[in-house]
Amino acid sequence: MASVGFIGTGEIASAMVNGLTDMGHKIYVSKRGVKFSNKLSLLNDVQISNNQDIINKSDIIILCLLKDIASEVLSKLYFPDDKKIISVMVDVSFSELNILCNPLNKIEITIPLPFIDTGNCPLPCFPTSSIVSDLFGKKNNVFIVNSETGLNAHFAVSAMASVILHQAQISSKWLSHFTNDKNNSETYVLKMLGEYLISVSENNKIDLHDALDALNTSGGLNQTLRKHMEKSGLSNDLIIGLDNLRERLKLPLK
Repeated sequence: MASVGFIGTGEIASAMVNGLTDMGHKIYVSKRGVKFSNKLSLLNDVQISNNQDIINKSDIIILCLLKDIASEVLSKLYFPDDKKIISVMVDVSFSELNILCNPLNKIEITIPLPFIDTGNCPLPCFPTSSIVSDLFGKKNNVFIVNSETGLNAHFAVSAMASVILHQAQISSKWLSHFTNDKNNSETYVLKMLGEYLISVSENNKIDLHDALDALNTSGGLNQTLRKHMEKSGLSNDLIIGLDNLRERLKLPLK
C-alpha cells in the first residue's frame, strides 16, 4: 500500500481518489478545489493538507492542475528525488515536468477519465507505466504509448466523450417527443449505446470495422442513418475538429 498525494482537486482528481479508497492507501488531498476537497475529506482514508506537506508525506504525487496555474504552483514546491509523480495535466509536457519537479525524475503521464472511480478505464501512459500500474492496474487497463506525440493524440481522442454524449442527448430529446418520458428516453439511449460498445470492446474477435459491418444491412435503419450522417459531412467535421487540436497538443501539423 502507498501514501498518495493529490495536488489540485477537481472532478478527475476526485474520481481517482474514490477509485483508491478502501484499498489501504493513505491519501492526501490539497485544499485547492474546495468544493471537491470538502467532500473527499469525509472519506476515512483521506486527509486535507497543504501542497508541500502532501509531497513530504506521499510516496506518489498525482498532479491535477490546469496548465495556466501548474507552473506557478509547482515552481514553489520542492520534490525530493525519492518520490514518484503521475501527471494527468493536459498541455504540460514531459520535459516541462522534469524542470518543474526537479530533482525528482520518476515521472509518468496518463489520461484518467471520470469513470476511473469504478474501474475499466483505459490508461495510456508515457514514458513508462509502472507507477500507474501499481496504483490503478488492478481495476483498469494500463498500457504504454511509445511516444509523447502518441500520448497527446490520446488526449485529443478522449475529447470524443462529449461529442458522443451530445449525440446521445440529441437522440434522447428526439425520442422523448414521441414518448413524453424524458428519463426513460435518456436511459434507453445511454444503455443501448453503452452496452453495445461494451460488447464490442470485450469481444477480442471483432474490431470496429467488423462491428460496423454487422450493422450495415442494406436498406436497414443503421445503414440509412449512417449514410445520411456521412453525406451531411459530420464524419469529416470530426476529423477537422481533431486536427484543430494538433497545434495545442504539439502534434505534427499537416
